[in-house]
Amino acid sequence: MSGESAQTRTGPMQPHDFWQEIYPPKSFDIQAGYRDFFPASLGDGRQILLPIRQLADGKHALASLIVNQASFAVEDALATELAAKLAPYEPEVVAGLPTLGLTLASTVARKLGHSRYVPLGTSKKFWYVDDLSVPLSSITTPDQKKRLYVDPRMLPLLEGKRVALIDDVISSGTSILAGLTLMEACGIEPVAIGAAMLQTERWRQPLADLAPHWPERVVGVFQTPMLTRNGDGSWRRA
Repeated sequence: MSGESAQTRTGPMQPHDFWQEIYPPKSFDIQAGYRDFFPASLGDGRQILLPIRQLADGKHALASLIVNQASFAVEDALATELAAKLAPYEPEVVAGLPTLGLTLASTVARKLGHSRYVPLGTSKKFWYVDDLSVPLSSITTPDQKKRLYVDPRMLPLLEGKRVALIDDVISSGTSILAGLTLMEACGIEPVAIGAAMLQTERWRQPLADLAPHWPERVVGVFQTPMLTRNGDGSWRRA
C-alpha cells in the first residue's frame, strides 16, 4: 500500500486521532511518503500512527509520541513489549522519568510483576534535598529550568537493586542523561534503560560519551527515523 493510498483510506487525521489504534502488520508501507503521519512498526509487525513534527529548517521532521494521550490498548501493547525486552536484564525495580515516562514506567512495572515503581520528579517537595537532584532540560520545553529529584524516602527501594530506568521517548538523550547522572549521585547504576520509542540515533553518542556501555543497555519497543521532505510535500524516511 502506498503512502498516498494509506492516507486516503485513513482520511485526514485530527490531533486526537493519533496513537489510538493498533493496525495489523503491513497496513502501511514504511518506505512510502506521508503528509501528516508516520507508521511505526512494533516488534511483531503491528503498526501505530504517529504525527509528523516539522523541524525549524523546514527540510526535516520527526515522528512524535505522547504516551499519556494514547489509548489504553496502545499503552498496553507498548508496555507489554517493553517489559518483555527488559525481562532478560532481571530488573528488581523500575524508576520512571517525568513526566511522560511515568505512565509507561508504572504499566511496565506491573507487566514485570512488580508491586510498585519509583517515580522521579521535577516538583520539589519540602523534604527533598538538593544533593539528590540534577538539572533537567527537555527538547519540548527548552526554556524551562527544572531539576530532577529522587524522593529520599524512595532510596531504600533503589539501593542495591537491579534498576531499570524508563522514559517514554529517547530523542536527544537529555532526559536519560539527567536520569543516569541522578542515579550515579545516589550510588546506583541501572542495569537497563527502556523507552517506547527511540527517536532517530541522536541519543546514542551523548550516552556513549557518558560511558561506553550505556548505548548497549538501551532497549526500545520501536525506532523512528529522521524524515526528509519530498518534492510533493510529503515526508519520507531519510
